[in-house]
Amino acid sequence: MNAEVLFSDNFYDNEKMLDEYFKVGKNYDVVNTRFHVTKREAKLYYIDGFVNNEISERVMNFMMSTPEQIPDGISPEEFVQSVVSYIEMDISTDMNTIAKVVYSGAILMIVDGFKTGFLIKTRNYPRRSVEEPDNDKVLRGAHDGFVEALLINTALIRRRIRDRDLIMEVHEAGKRSRTDIAICYLENKADMKTVKKLRKKISEIDVNTLTMSQESLIECLVKKQIFNPFPKVRYTERPDSAAACIAEGSIIVLVDNSPAAMIVPTSFFEFLQDTNDYYFPPLVGTYLRFIRALIFGLALLLSPTWYLLISNPDWIPEWLRFITVKEQYTIPIIVQLLIIEVVIDTLKLASLNTPNSLSNSFSVIGALVLGDLAVTAKLFSSEVVLFMAFVAIANFAQPSFELGYAFKLSRIFILVLTAAFNLWGFIAGILIVLVEMLFTKTITGRGYLYPLIPFNAKTLSRLLIRHPISKDNT
Repeated sequence: MNAEVLFSDNFYDNEKMLDEYFKVGKNYDVVNTRFHVTKREAKLYYIDGFVNNEISERVMNFMMSTPEQIPDGISPEEFVQSVVSYIEMDISTDMNTIAKVVYSGAILMIVDGFKTGFLIKTRNYPRRSVEEPDNDKVLRGAHDGFVEALLINTALIRRRIRDRDLIMEVHEAGKRSRTDIAICYLENKADMKTVKKLRKKISEIDVNTLTMSQESLIECLVKKQIFNPFPKVRYTERPDSAAACIAEGSIIVLVDNSPAAMIVPTSFFEFLQDTNDYYFPPLVGTYLRFIRALIFGLALLLSPTWYLLISNPDWIPEWLRFITVKEQYTIPIIVQLLIIEVVIDTLKLASLNTPNSLSNSFSVIGALVLGDLAVTAKLFSSEVVLFMAFVAIANFAQPSFELGYAFKLSRIFILVLTAAFNLWGFIAGILIVLVEMLFTKTITGRGYLYPLIPFNAKTLSRLLIRHPISKDNT
């Protein structure tokens, strides 16, 4: 429909047109109620479940009880000021705008004598409480978390940064979903070139829906790198972490219907940080970062290095002889390692699909029973089970699931090359992973290994060492 011919002087023509547009006879959740404003016909359209019923009834009752006659020739703006007693009110004749706002939770009102729609914003989305996220917990500090409602998420950030320079831009993507996307940043702190680039990329998104929220958005914003598993952004479900990143000059991207905030720009070394680091003294926070860096290295290289050494027993020094396999086994070591990599993910998936009251015990019991049976039956060696158990625990010691799977795929890649080409395969695997990280680009186009490449000593120091709070470092 063209915006110019949407509304006419005849109320019943407008009613017929809107009934057809919103498919009133087919959609059971489209509520349409006719009433009178003084002596004029009026009608409301809204989506049941999205609207605060108390406020809608209060507004309607107020308008129905208005004693004054609406004079002829009154403008829509004057009508709103004199009759409609509600603070959030818009006027529009564009059907695209009206449809988006109504499907977002507003009430559309039409009144006889006006060639326009009145939009009363009374959103009341179904939502859960702002409880602490399960996968981003802290020992101390705030215990609230983002939810699926964009407005609540921006309010949680605004509560922590009460600054007029905090900007919350809202954009839209998806021809059918019309998903709201918020870009949050400090105007005098963030890199405005990055903000402009991000804004431009979002405006150029050409898809029907962002079904999987932030993941769909990332796939639209980042140049396709099918064989590159490394995450291009960091995620957080904590408002305090998001606010701290904004205060330090980062940009937060929030997607409606998702409780995860994207932190832009990001790099590999920023994954060394965790929220808990900042709820402990600087020395303890620095210690935790170095432990996390050590775990990163072990998760990636422990099993390939062990396999390389046991494949070449002469290379093992005397003090490391305890790592050799002493028991009999049926399945080759490399196959054992790959099978256990698959079994670990199988247990994860089974745990996800198990009721919460049983999931933890199921994972532990499943791992113990399967491991013990495999060793007893002499299918696997106990050393393989031990090393892979450590690797599995190491994957959970860092906060990013995406980075954990990137390490897993890289580890398997190095293992396969090592099994095929021995030492040269091991070296080639590590070099290929490093080169892949070197050429990985984030949303903003910045290098993935920044601030190591290109080198920035001050920034690298802040990522490796937990500095005390200052005016530049929150």
